[in-house]
Amino acid sequence: MTTYISILRGINVSGQKLIKMDVLRKSYESLGFENVATYLQSGNILFTCRETGTDALAQILSRQIEIDFGFDVPVIVLPVDKLQQIIDHNPFVKESDKDKTFLHVTFLSSIPGKYDLNAIQARKQEGEEIYITGNAVYLYCPNGYGRSKLSNNFLEAKLKVTATTRNWKTTNELLNIARKYE
Repeated sequence: MTTYISILRGINVSGQKLIKMDVLRKSYESLGFENVATYLQSGNILFTCRETGTDALAQILSRQIEIDFGFDVPVIVLPVDKLQQIIDHNPFVKESDKDKTFLHVTFLSSIPGKYDLNAIQARKQEGEEIYITGNAVYLYCPNGYGRSKLSNNFLEAKLKVTATTRNWKTTNELLNIARKYE
């Protein structure tokens, strides 16, 4: 059995696409997944299963959510080792002058194709930093993520991939919870 983290995009935000976590857990369990656990109300679900294809799992979950709840929700699925890799490669963590409460990770559903880095960099506000990799975008937003113009929607449009953003604390807590199932 492999432990996975699934991250749903855009549920329970501003009263839109409301899903209760206990009902979502039951939806995952109906697919035969085990050790299903949720973290917070924003669509962070951990589970174990034998399936090993993250793209296939993401499609299965997205389809099941549409059946059970009636709306399309993009889902990004990561095995624990991939989440660990994303955490380990955050370039801003090593910088002592960075307050970790202003760190965010935008998880990407796939490796972005060609994109205009200058156009993305031009959206940065004073003090902000951004670092793009194949499977994640690392953000440092000292004025608050809610004020940043490097929003999830903007990054999705510029990188042409589905994405969802989590703060650094949530990202690390997902790994801590997942490690308990290994």
